[in-house]
Amino acid sequence: QVQLVESGGGLVQPGGSLRLSCTASEFTWDFYAIAWFRQAPGKKREGVACLSYPDGTTDYVDSVKGRFTISRGDVENTIYLLMNNLKPEDTATYYCATGESYGIATLAEQDYDHWGQGTQVTVSQ
Repeated sequence: QVQLVESGGGLVQPGGSLRLSCTASEFTWDFYAIAWFRQAPGKKREGVACLSYPDGTTDYVDSVKGRFTISRGDVENTIYLLMNNLKPEDTATYYCATGESYGIATLAEQDYDHWGQGTQVTVSQ
């Protein structure tokens, strides 16, 4: 059973930056997808960014394109989400998720089997 642990959330002013980290206990598959989702109070969870392994293909929801970057870390089994120019509407609990995948990673929840507990990001003055 893959376990995911997120970290790096916090309170930041509009226009600021945060880097979220997601560390997996293990990746047991040769091909997999990993993604970041977020859920704001009273709203549905939405996919924010995803990455395919091993080809490295990425995708982002339109609202974060040009501001967020998903990447694999130098530390083994770690994925990052760098968030720049943060806006109040980015306030949410952010979750990382992963699952075996032989195709291109998607932002669809049903494609992911393993989820972390989430880390809170608050963008406010």
